[in-house]
Amino acid sequence: MKIDILTLFPEMFEATLGGSILGRAQEKGILDIKRTNIRDYSKDKHNKADDYPFGGGAGMLMLAQPIFDCLEAIGVTGGAPEKKPSRHVIYMSPRGRVLDQSRIRELASEQDLVILCGHYEGIDQRCIDYFGMEEISIGDYVLTGGELAAMVLVDSVARLVPGVLSGEDSAMGESIYSGLLEYPQYTKPREFRGMEVPEVLTGGNHKLIELWKYEQSLALTKERRPDLFEEYVQNTAVPDKDHKKILERYLNSDKMKVCASGIKDEKE
Repeated sequence: MKIDILTLFPEMFEATLGGSILGRAQEKGILDIKRTNIRDYSKDKHNKADDYPFGGGAGMLMLAQPIFDCLEAIGVTGGAPEKKPSRHVIYMSPRGRVLDQSRIRELASEQDLVILCGHYEGIDQRCIDYFGMEEISIGDYVLTGGELAAMVLVDSVARLVPGVLSGEDSAMGESIYSGLLEYPQYTKPREFRGMEVPEVLTGGNHKLIELWKYEQSLALTKERRPDLFEEYVQNTAVPDKDHKKILERYLNSDKMKVCASGIKDEKE
């Protein structure tokens, strides 16, 4: 997958993109991530990349000229809505569609993405219109710039690209990918400051361990993300009768809570 990131602060991406999983994926040629400094394309003698908005308002707005020239330098042509842009350009914006797992999966299937990071009070609207940009937000809050949001987008999309993680199960089996939040996890020692690892996890019975994990995930999802829980119940086929029995028992109880040994009815 090829990803071009356009930003006024390329140095912000060094640690995120250069190390760990994303760094190794680039070394293997699975990912090709490039950062371009928009300021390098400014025609102002002081490399100015922003100015006051017409009509007034707080703050500064990024200029169209450096953004246009930067995009065109990496091979993006526009002209929307009359002409479809040559590359998929995403603008990280608080007014965009909120990023979710469904959109992440869609983006991970693409081979070429361009991500524009705004700053200050945003960018000239003509950039968005001309290049047919898709606006994406990572939540209902405002950041000082689009760089952190771009890092979230790149990381979440890249890890679904085949070969980036060591095994597909390491992505598809965890947390929101399965439709449920992730179950509690423990490592050595078995006892720490009086707190013990649930006995089922150390007993060696893999079937019971699997059912325990499923039960914990159900309870956590219902408690913390009822929207995800409802979607899971409606759209997911339960794998076997043992899982179905746990789900039915849980659905038939009004109030349940998570504990180390499993889900318990609060009426008990």
